[in-house]
Amino acid sequence: MSNCAIVGINWGDEGKGRMVDLLTRDYDVVVRYQGGGNAGHTVVNEKGKFALHLLPSGIFRDGVVNILGNGVALDCESLWTEMQDVVSKGVAITPENLKISDRASLLLPWHRDLDALEEARLADKKYGSTKQGIAPFYSDKYQKKTVMAGELLYPDKLWEHLEGILEWKNLTLEKVYGAKPYTMDDLKAWAADFGEKIKPFICDTGAFLRQAQKDGKNILFEAQLGSLRDLDYGIYPMTTSSNAIAAYAPVGSGLPSARIDKIVGVVKAYSSCVGEGPFTCEWFGEDAEKLREAGAEYGAKTGRPRRVGPIDIVATRYGVECQGATDIALTKLDVLSYMDKIPICAHYTLHGQQIDYFPFPAVLPEAKPVMEYMDGWQCDISGVRTWEDLPEAARKYVEYVEREIGCRITYVSVGPERDSIIIR
Repeated sequence: MSNCAIVGINWGDEGKGRMVDLLTRDYDVVVRYQGGGNAGHTVVNEKGKFALHLLPSGIFRDGVVNILGNGVALDCESLWTEMQDVVSKGVAITPENLKISDRASLLLPWHRDLDALEEARLADKKYGSTKQGIAPFYSDKYQKKTVMAGELLYPDKLWEHLEGILEWKNLTLEKVYGAKPYTMDDLKAWAADFGEKIKPFICDTGAFLRQAQKDGKNILFEAQLGSLRDLDYGIYPMTTSSNAIAAYAPVGSGLPSARIDKIVGVVKAYSSCVGEGPFTCEWFGEDAEKLREAGAEYGAKTGRPRRVGPIDIVATRYGVECQGATDIALTKLDVLSYMDKIPICAHYTLHGQQIDYFPFPAVLPEAKPVMEYMDGWQCDISGVRTWEDLPEAARKYVEYVEREIGCRITYVSVGPERDSIIIR
């Protein structure tokens, strides 16, 4: 039995989905253990190009069981829409290959409303939310004001529970934001439209995972976003509202007894960032636009142009430490092929001193990048499949990053397709 977590090292958007899709060939079960439909994992394989938001990226592998764990913000509406899209492209989704934890809390219709209302109230101090209801959802969960997916199986209990929450939630909608309140008829209609559709997939996934563990199955844990968006260790408060680090995988998956044997941290060969917050290595103007276009850097969920810049060694080293990564997958190396010199944010300066540690969030906006440059290779490497066949300049760049972040780069991605990979 082997347990592996695939996690983001930086701000998210590193290419985790393509790595899950690749590595599921060696795993029996894939579990999404946190987050919701507020980010996307782009997967390109023989079945097409997909932007997944809630579905685990193992859904394309025959024989793999995919699980949405108890730590997920379960948006029935978004999930059902996503399932229909994937099925329409010839991918089978059944209760045999997709299982939803009965202990996952439901993201309710008012969570999106509250997300948008609060961002509007914050105005120029907004957190950069995707307005998918994630922060209000997790706030309610920790206040014990959500309902669990398993309650859809017991309607009488569900309506009784929702009535109590509804009264409380309408106080916030009406009194704080002056928004329209919800009624029980609204909630019953929503449950009929979407809750009913996912009911066949809801089960005790904890029991399933414990049996899989006893049977020696290989389990892969899939994270959303990255270290720097983690609620506790990221650039707070410009973070997500859950824990994106590998240490949370056993808890959020429904298998708290799991021991993680391998942690694959995913890092882009340059930096990208969706949303607000300090981004020390950020580029602007023509250089940023060239890199954005070369890497197709637009959000999988929102379509927003991503903020971009060179690889940030300081932030990446910190992300590796947060995740406890054992291996690194370096993605999109091919995107840098147009550059004659490869830029690297090697250090920061803060208050007049050069530093190599990642600063506390409150002072991070004051940090400035210290740049270094390496020779580029200026040729197409998308067809390369062995380390030896990479241009020397590309190999030197990978080795430099590996040395500076203190973790072996085992995988080098040179394209979005499943087989566009070099394994060292």
